[in-house]
Amino acid sequence: MGGTSLGQVWLGAATACAGAALWLTGGRHYGARRVRLLLSGGGAVATGPPSWDRALGELRRIRGRLRAEWWALAAGLVLAVLGASVLPVAAGAAGVPLLRRTRLARAAHRARERRADAVIALCGTLAGEVRAGRQPGEALLCAARDSGGLGEAQAAVLAAARFGGDVPGALALAARQPGAEGLRGLAACWRVAVDRGAGLAAGLDRLEGALRVERDQRADLRAQLAGARATALMLAGLPALGLLLGTAMGADPLRVLLHTGAGLGCLVVGGAFEAVGLWWALRIVRRAEAA
Repeated sequence: MGGTSLGQVWLGAATACAGAALWLTGGRHYGARRVRLLLSGGGAVATGPPSWDRALGELRRIRGRLRAEWWALAAGLVLAVLGASVLPVAAGAAGVPLLRRTRLARAAHRARERRADAVIALCGTLAGEVRAGRQPGEALLCAARDSGGLGEAQAAVLAAARFGGDVPGALALAARQPGAEGLRGLAACWRVAVDRGAGLAAGLDRLEGALRVERDQRADLRAQLAGARATALMLAGLPALGLLLGTAMGADPLRVLLHTGAGLGCLVVGGAFEAVGLWWALRIVRRAEAA
């Protein structure tokens, strides 16, 4: 009876949350939409509830705004309702910061890749401006506006180029940004060209070629490691598949795992092995990428 009443409480809470979400996506803004249509002279306005297409569009919009880590809490709520236990909610809440850290790390990695591509574009554009007959400082001003490879340090570098400051030093400081390490080579080319009168365009061409080769090597390594990463993630999802198969066979694995001592022990040990195995596999992949 206790488990049944607890399941009913969870089911009622989930129903209330779903009703609130539907009201937020449809009913709350429905009157405002009618007023906007009337004031815009649109004429006839639908008097019924929002259509399914509109409701699905609102749900897709909300799903796009939700961060990926909150789906762990949502999955925990669903499992808590199905299994009549609060343990899945606690596990989902514990997974939120881990998934947030993963999402932020991926975003930082993408930002590094975009900045590295911008540095390569900056080198190529700067070489073209120098060949066109511009002075190095003027060429850097034009190339930086076109490529944006200097990132947050663009103002300092352009000020040094415009007013005769230490451009190589400013470029070296800008190279401290993640993904902008190629600016160290640009600083070296600039210093050699200005101090010794060497050809800046030729040095920039060689630097751009080297940066492109390095980028292609990283892309090839990621392609080779994609299979190992996908295998690790697939193995991590096998326990969920086992739960689905057990439920389909009528074994009720959630009740066994969440309401019996042996099941709780298996859940804790299996979860620990799952977490350690996934961490170890991804660590191997990251070390290979870093090397």
